[in-house]
Amino acid sequence: MPGESVTLVILGASGDLTHRLLLPGLGTLLRAKPDYDIRLIGASADDLTDEVWRDRVRTALAEGGCRPARADAMAAATRFVPLDVTDPGELQSFIDGLTEPGRPLVLYFALPPAVTQKSVQALSTLRLPDDIRLALEKPFGSNLATAKALNALLASFIPEERVFRVDHYLGKATVLNLLGLRFGNRMFEPVWNAANIERVEIIADETLALEGRAGYYDRAGAMKDMIQSHLMLVMAVFAMEQPARIDSIELRDLIVHTLRSTALWDSPEEPSSRRARYTAGVIDGRQVSDYTAEPGVDPARNTETLAQVTLEIRNARWAGVPFRLRSGKALGDGFRGIVVQFRPVAHQPEGFHNAATPNVMIIGFTPETLALSITTNAEGNRWDLEPTTLSAELGESPVRPYGEILDEILTGNTLLGVRGDMAEESWRILEPVLQAWSNGTVPLDTYTAGSYGPASWNHT
Repeated sequence: MPGESVTLVILGASGDLTHRLLLPGLGTLLRAKPDYDIRLIGASADDLTDEVWRDRVRTALAEGGCRPARADAMAAATRFVPLDVTDPGELQSFIDGLTEPGRPLVLYFALPPAVTQKSVQALSTLRLPDDIRLALEKPFGSNLATAKALNALLASFIPEERVFRVDHYLGKATVLNLLGLRFGNRMFEPVWNAANIERVEIIADETLALEGRAGYYDRAGAMKDMIQSHLMLVMAVFAMEQPARIDSIELRDLIVHTLRSTALWDSPEEPSSRRARYTAGVIDGRQVSDYTAEPGVDPARNTETLAQVTLEIRNARWAGVPFRLRSGKALGDGFRGIVVQFRPVAHQPEGFHNAATPNVMIIGFTPETLALSITTNAEGNRWDLEPTTLSAELGESPVRPYGEILDEILTGNTLLGVRGDMAEESWRILEPVLQAWSNGTVPLDTYTAGSYGPASWNHT
């Protein structure tokens, strides 16, 4: 609960994730809930000075809206420790020096997946405090086999309720608003099924290009970076059955239930997966170089910067409805959200001059919006039909997604954490796609940076 004393250790504190997302997210949390007693420690293989680390902490917390006095106090009290997170001896001494009765210890792994796995292996051999919590960034493993192995390793030395696999999309207010939208409105839940919905698209496009992240991104690609670890869970929240209560057991049970029913779309009319990579172009007047010319990129890896997969949830509610998940970089409009295409009306009376346009609902992630297109009589001629859009901007959460996730971790609440079986099911669904891509049976298309993707793809 707010006010609880906790020690938060960021492993990989010198990295991009820490100063760009994690610390600003913590700043929004401290602004909204100032009673937290957080002892913040940064650790990394890089040899930062305490002064440099404190300046980064102060700046990032202030960016998140933390009050200046609190940001200054946090910066003054924090320290940076050079640490090889894969060395058992160094880790044991480090943890022993931080253990304090009544103050839970949280290790946040803001590290590349391969380094995280080596560090967890080292931790499995150590004496750990009973109240230690581990927060692991995505992607969790690199395929189904590695995810299962990492889950088994974690289970060998720490209870599942103290493992937090981080998916910051589950902390997005718009994703959580899906629960209120569906289950708080009588008009939506009765039509949230295959009888009324024709298709669903979940999109996370970015106008940003690589932006110096080749070290991580060129080994992950769009599929592992976004679809496997984020959009798959958004789909499950969108499509799951109604919970009796919102708690960490029932909510995650229903998410897994949905994922277990999910398989690749099987239809000659639409491929189950597509991939592409951007070439040189212009975005908002800014010249973007070809992806393969970016520093640190190995063209031989054939890393995709745009991925698309079409899935089907094979249960009574959703059978026959394609769910298209798409994410990529260096794209034209940077749309992020869910597009719900409803089926046409079953019968339209004769006498109207034109057919009614099927309803469309758009749930925007960034910014947080809701728009519903309905059919109305036209103003000029009452026998003409035209679409009218009802729209609203949803109240922006005062806490950024990483702040929401940190709030859950610091209080020990696993509601927004990814359970081990959730991670495994996400990999299981995509195993055939990754295999097909590895075999070269799915072509690697190209698109111009600043466009909306390859011209050969269907963008409707």
